[in-house]
Amino acid sequence: MSILSRGFEKVRLSVEGILRADGLKGRVFRGSAWLGAGSFIEQAVRFGRNMLLARLLAPEAFGTMAIVLSATTLIQVMAEVGAREALIQNPRGAEEGHVRAAWWMSVGRSLSIYAIMFAAAPFIARFYGNLELTALARIVTLSVVFDGFLSPKAIVAQKQMKFSKWAIISNGGGILGVATTVILSYFLRDVWALAIGYCSENAARCFLSYILCPYLPGFHLDLAALRELFRFSRGLFGLAFLNLIFSRADIFVLGKLYPTAQLGLYSMAVYLVQTPIAFLAAILSQMLLPALSHIQSDDARVNRILLQVTGATVMLGLPAVVCAAFCGRSVLTIVYGTRYAAAAAALALAAAAAFLNILNVQLTIVFYAKGAPQLHRRSVATMALVVIAMIYPLAKVGGLWGGQLACLIAVFAGYLLQVERIRKVTGLRLADYWRSFPIPALCSLVIVALWLAVRVAGILGRPAPNLFLGICGTVLASGFAWALSSRGSSEAA
Repeated sequence: MSILSRGFEKVRLSVEGILRADGLKGRVFRGSAWLGAGSFIEQAVRFGRNMLLARLLAPEAFGTMAIVLSATTLIQVMAEVGAREALIQNPRGAEEGHVRAAWWMSVGRSLSIYAIMFAAAPFIARFYGNLELTALARIVTLSVVFDGFLSPKAIVAQKQMKFSKWAIISNGGGILGVATTVILSYFLRDVWALAIGYCSENAARCFLSYILCPYLPGFHLDLAALRELFRFSRGLFGLAFLNLIFSRADIFVLGKLYPTAQLGLYSMAVYLVQTPIAFLAAILSQMLLPALSHIQSDDARVNRILLQVTGATVMLGLPAVVCAAFCGRSVLTIVYGTRYAAAAAALALAAAAAFLNILNVQLTIVFYAKGAPQLHRRSVATMALVVIAMIYPLAKVGGLWGGQLACLIAVFAGYLLQVERIRKVTGLRLADYWRSFPIPALCSLVIVALWLAVRVAGILGRPAPNLFLGICGTVLASGFAWALSSRGSSEAA
């Protein structure tokens, strides 16, 4: 016990020292604590919501909503200007001229998107043979308008690493939207509860942003500031559209090939993985982009932070992917119900794609922090082309899981291109980068060993024991990887 007590005390003092530090590391860790806590609470609420909605609503509702969101996002990304990323990356982003220019850029973009979507909605409904999509798309797209009107001072707070306000705005708005969706589902019992609830999330974020970060925009535009923001935005041109092709092609194709009920099973399984991953990616972006922007000219320091984040991601992510492969059916049965277990293969493939995507996001953030978002274009274009080439034949041959297999192949190809490019941008040694993988990969075999060891006992057919063993194996594998990696680092030092 004395050894454990001393170890705990050492960890506690180390964490307290980091949190109280005045430098960049202290600000990053304090910010990550706020963002992590807010995201954890929001994800827990969303998880509970999904469990409840899967029992209140038919799978057709989720399939219809997936089509609406994909169509809305298509229009949205075609008008992407990257005003917020430009504001965070720009050293003068906190100045009033830049703030006002970013606000007008965002507002103009959001109103343009709504006008386009309002006109395009009937054609989308006709394409999928569902006239209800017209009104649904017009309501859902209101969320883009609310997002465009978000107070730019909230983005400045994020740039200045005042993450407590941003956590309340982002996660608080999400929680209020989730509550709205649940309440509406009890009364409406159809897709309209999902549509209105989704729109209410960005509405809540918009109102919270002006409460916590008040801002009154003026009409005078600083043209020099506007040109600076547009200079960064040019590097983003086409990236969001290509990203959409990669991330939403499965919904577009499967929505045309299969009934909405099957699409609903598929989308909820993939959503179970993608939702926490999307928020993790958002936290990484919100935390790392401002931090790396402060040290964008110090390549050695940028590489050191990148390797640390990559190492932690691999130690936690690889065991989780293996767990999803063995326990996907059990997870879906427990969370959503027996009928959703049919999408277990799609969930396992989505977990692998999400893991690679998180690693890819970290490399992309480095490019953004150095003011060169265009360096990400080759990777995204490759992913889009691979998905376009493979999604239809794989979906026809493999069924629902074929869509995720195409996404996995695409993200793997794009990720390798990103790794090769980061070497030229920051001088990162690839041997140092790949060193993060072998130990977690070997430790992930703990999950496989547990699964094989108890298979003969016949308990893996029951969801709860299967999931329990998977979680235990994941924790053990991550713990072994951390212990071995820490020991290797100590010996190297």
